[in-house]
Amino acid sequence: QVHLTESGGGLVQAGGSLSISCEASSGGTFSSNVMGWFRQPPGKEREFVAALRRSDLSTYYSDSVKGRFTISRDRTQNTVSQLHMNSLQPEDSAIYYCAMTPRNPISSYLRTAGAYTNWGQGTQVTVSS
Repeated sequence: QVHLTESGGGLVQAGGSLSISCEASSGGTFSSNVMGWFRQPPGKEREFVAALRRSDLSTYYSDSVKGRFTISRDRTQNTVSQLHMNSLQPEDSAIYYCAMTPRNPISSYLRTAGAYTNWGQGTQVTVSS
């Protein structure tokens, strides 16, 4: 079983930047073919933010973060994914969750939570106005 742990969340002013990371721990080897980030604002449903397909390094973003957020892959020290967030706005405030799957979902499906098999517990990102 792979356990994912997010880190790096916190409070930032509007217009600022923040990077959050996702680390994986496992009793053995694991495959993370697609890594994703989702977020859940207060009182709202969880929504797709970004994903990266390891096989060809294709990246996918929601329209609301495209051009401001960047997802990257980092295998050093068990970190599997990072989300670099620029030009943050109060509406970006949410709990951010990392996710991964060893499968190879099509691009439309990897934007949905059901495509992922492993999830972290989330990290809070708060953007003040």
